[in-house]
Amino acid sequence: MSDHPDLTVLEAVRRKLVNLARRRAFFLSPRRWSNAELRKWGHIFTGSVVNVSAWRDLDKEGGRYRDYFPNASEYVMTNYWGSEVPNDGHPDAIFLDLEAELPESLRRRFDVVFAHTVLEHIFDIRRAFANLADMTRDVLIVVVPFAQNEHYGGEIFGDYWRFTPLALKKMALSHNMELVHLAANDTPWYPIYILAVASRQPDRWKSVFPAIDWNRRLARDVYVFKNAAW
Repeated sequence: MSDHPDLTVLEAVRRKLVNLARRRAFFLSPRRWSNAELRKWGHIFTGSVVNVSAWRDLDKEGGRYRDYFPNASEYVMTNYWGSEVPNDGHPDAIFLDLEAELPESLRRRFDVVFAHTVLEHIFDIRRAFANLADMTRDVLIVVVPFAQNEHYGGEIFGDYWRFTPLALKKMALSHNMELVHLAANDTPWYPIYILAVASRQPDRWKSVFPAIDWNRRLARDVYVFKNAAW
C-alpha cells in the first residue's frame, strides 16, 4: 500500500473490486482461462506432443495437461531439474536445458510442442524460442504473460520477460513459422496471458482457427481513456 493517503484509498477500492470480480467471474483468472482455451483446441492435434518444462504436468485445477490432447499418439514431458527435486517431481521427464544447444535426438522430434508460462523464466529468450521451434515438425503452442507481477524463486528460477502479440509474431517468422491462432484474457482484473499457436504449415490451420485481428491492442481499454494525458 502507498504512503500517499489518496492512493491508499484507491488501492483499497481496487482490491475490493478485484475480489468481487474473482468471486463473480473466476474463469477470467489467467490459468483457468488458458486451460479453458487449451481444452477448446487440444483435441484437434494428433501425433507426438511434448510438454516442455512440464513440472508434474499439473494444470493447477486438479487435472493433467496430458488429458488436454486426447488424440495424441504420444505424450512426452521435459524438465530442467537439479534445483528442488530430481526431474522436477516427474520421473518420466526428459532433461532439457532450453538455454543449451538442442540435442539432435529432439530436433524435429514432435508434431506439437507445448510450453505453458515457460519463456518468461529463461534469460536467453532467443535460444529458448529457437529450441522450441526446432523441436517441432509443425505446431508450437506457447502461453506467455503480457502483464503479470514479477515472480521468481531465488536461484531456482528467474523472471525476465513479458510478451506482446507482435513479438510472438516476429519470433515465429524468424523460424519460418506463422501464427495461426492468438488469444488473450484481456481484462483489468487479472494478469493477462497470451496463448499463441504457430505452424510451419499455416495453410493447414487457417480454416480451423478464427482469423487473427491485428488491429486489436491488448489492455487498450485499461490504459487509454478519452482526454487522458498518457
